[in-house]
Amino acid sequence: MKQLYLVDASIYIFRAYFSLPDTMTDANGNPANAVYGFADFLARLLAQTDAKHIAVAFDESLTTSFRNEIYPAYKENRELPPPELEAQLAACQQLCQAMGLASYVSPRYEADDLIGTLAHNMRRQGFKIIIVSGDKDLAQLIQDGDIWWDFARDRRFGPADIKTHFGAMPTQIVDLIALMGDKVDNIPGINGIGQKTAAQLLDHFGSLDAVYERLHEVPHLKIRRAAHVHQALASGKEDAYLSQQLADIAVDAPISFDPEQLARQPADRSRLSALCTELGFGRGMRARLGLAP
Repeated sequence: MKQLYLVDASIYIFRAYFSLPDTMTDANGNPANAVYGFADFLARLLAQTDAKHIAVAFDESLTTSFRNEIYPAYKENRELPPPELEAQLAACQQLCQAMGLASYVSPRYEADDLIGTLAHNMRRQGFKIIIVSGDKDLAQLIQDGDIWWDFARDRRFGPADIKTHFGAMPTQIVDLIALMGDKVDNIPGINGIGQKTAAQLLDHFGSLDAVYERLHEVPHLKIRRAAHVHQALASGKEDAYLSQQLADIAVDAPISFDPEQLARQPADRSRLSALCTELGFGRGMRARLGLAP
């Protein structure tokens, strides 16, 4: 079966930005630590997989996502990238293009939605989906035969592994977040319900809808503070369904998903070489990106 690697770029860019020293600079003396770390990640990923079909999704919708129209407070707790990182985000996109990797970005749809749309449509065309990310939200997209790959920790999860690790099957991840919320994205969830309790509820009922259809059963469950959980669920129903809507990854973003567009292309060596020079990459990194010393 053909494999399509879908890369959640932001998590690897931000990890590099915060873990590598800002003394790593480009030819003009500007910080280049994030783009260097991202280049290192891409080089390692391609060396390990020799991916034939791959797409890299970027985030550009921190305050302009369609979710902000549903819930204006969505992600309001996140700070905008500082200028020294903003420039590197653009360079990371340029790097992908020079390397022959399809890249996607949208001011309205998040990287998760771009990945969701590609996974949904390319699976129908016979591709096995491998999502490269450490974000549990993307685990909701995994179906039989797919892999959620936390590259940094080398954790590769199929549906059963996702259940073991997160306490919910991929089809339940949205409802898990609906119940427990997500502080990182400022998704409210239900006050007083954490991941363990949310997983126990879904293990018993199967879905958020079933929880509310059989809410009268909750006080009799063998879970900690069952009466309190029942009260929290009863008073938090509106927040739960709002959170479910926010956590649900879109699979209908208006993007192209032609298999030929997703096929890895030969690198534009001239463009890649010029970019490496501009970014201050040394001979080692240039060689790992396929450029002669």
